[in-house]
Amino acid sequence: MRILRVAQKVYPDVTGGGPYHVHALSRDQADRGHDVTVATVATDGSRPSSERRDGYEVRRFSPTASLLGNDVSLGLARYLASASGFDVVHAHSHLYFATNVAAVRRRLGSTPLAVTNHGLYSQTAPRWVFDGYLRTLGRWTFNRADVVFCYTDEDERRLREIGVEAPVSVVANGIDETRFTPDGPRSDRIAPEDFVVLFVGRLVEGKRPRDAIDAVARLGRDVPDASLVLVGDGPLRGDLERYARERGVPDRVQFLGAVPYEDMPSVYRSADVLLLPSEAEGLPRTVLEGFASEVPAVTSDLDQLVPVVEQAGETVPVGAVPEFAAALRSLADDDARRPSLGAAGRRLVHEQFTWEQTVEETTARLEALGEW
Repeated sequence: MRILRVAQKVYPDVTGGGPYHVHALSRDQADRGHDVTVATVATDGSRPSSERRDGYEVRRFSPTASLLGNDVSLGLARYLASASGFDVVHAHSHLYFATNVAAVRRRLGSTPLAVTNHGLYSQTAPRWVFDGYLRTLGRWTFNRADVVFCYTDEDERRLREIGVEAPVSVVANGIDETRFTPDGPRSDRIAPEDFVVLFVGRLVEGKRPRDAIDAVARLGRDVPDASLVLVGDGPLRGDLERYARERGVPDRVQFLGAVPYEDMPSVYRSADVLLLPSEAEGLPRTVLEGFASEVPAVTSDLDQLVPVVEQAGETVPVGAVPEFAAALRSLADDDARRPSLGAAGRRLVHEQFTWEQTVEETTARLEALGEW
C-alpha cells in the first residue's frame, strides 16, 4: 500500500507526542512492507527537502506565512494537489493548514482520506477563536474524511457534538511498553534525593506550565525536598524562568529543554509523579509513557482523561492550583500508594495501550480504505 502521510510536524524535526506518533507509525508501516511518504512543513533550513530514513520518505516544504502559530506552506499545497499514485492519504490533526489542504484534495479527487484527531483544541489559539473554527472549517475538514481516528470514545462524542458526521474509528494512542519501563538507568540530570514532579510538554499557554510552578511552590511548604522538572521548550520559557524567580523557587524548578526521545525513559524513571495541568489535550503519550514507567499522574479533569488517569492517578479541575498541590501532597505523603498506582498504570498500558496494537489497527483501517 502506498500511503501519503500529511503532517505539519514530524520527529525528530520537532519533538513531542504528535510528531513522534507520525514518525513511529511511518517507520513501522514501512517495516511491514508499505511505501510511506511524509509531507511536512520545514522547521528550519538545516534538513534536506527530501530524504529517506527509517524506511520511509520525508518531503519538507518551506513555510510561506504563519497564522496563530500555524505555518502555511504553498509548496506543500502544490505538492498535495499534484501528488498521484497513492492508495490513501492520512493527515494528522485538523489543527493545521496541511490537513485543511488534504481535505480540499479529497473534495476534488478520489483518493481516500483518513484524519487522526490528536486533540480537539489548539493550545496556542484563544478558545473563542477555535470554537468558531471547529464549527466551520474544522468541521468541514473532518467531514471530508473517509475515516477519522480518535483515541477515545469521549473524543468521538465531542466530534459528534460539533456536527462531525464522518465515520470514526477509535484506536488507542499506544506506546512502546518495552522502551518505557520502571527498570533501567535514571537520568543523571535529575537529583535522586528530591521528590520529583515532572512536567512534559511544550511551554505554551494551553499547557498551563505556570500552574505547575505554582503547585510545586505550594507543595514545597509541606514537602521541602519537592522539585519541578520541566521537559520541553517553547515561547514561554524565558517568562517561566522569571516567574520561578518571582515565586522564590528558582532552585526548585529545573528546565531541561527539549530532550531526545531516546533519553525520555530515564527521565520518567527519575520522577515520582507526572503533572499535566493542561486546559486542552487528546490522550497524551506523556501520561501513558509515565504509566508504563510506573509513575502515577496528576492531570486536569478533562473528559477524555478522567477515565484513564483515575485508574492510576488523580484529576483536578483546570486552573485549580490549590487542588493540584493537595493531590501532589497526598502522593508525596503516601509511600505505599505511589507504587500501587504505578503498578496499576503499567498494567493499564499493557492491557489497553500498546503501540503494536495501535499500528495494527490503524494500518488495517487504512488498507480497507485503499482496498489494498
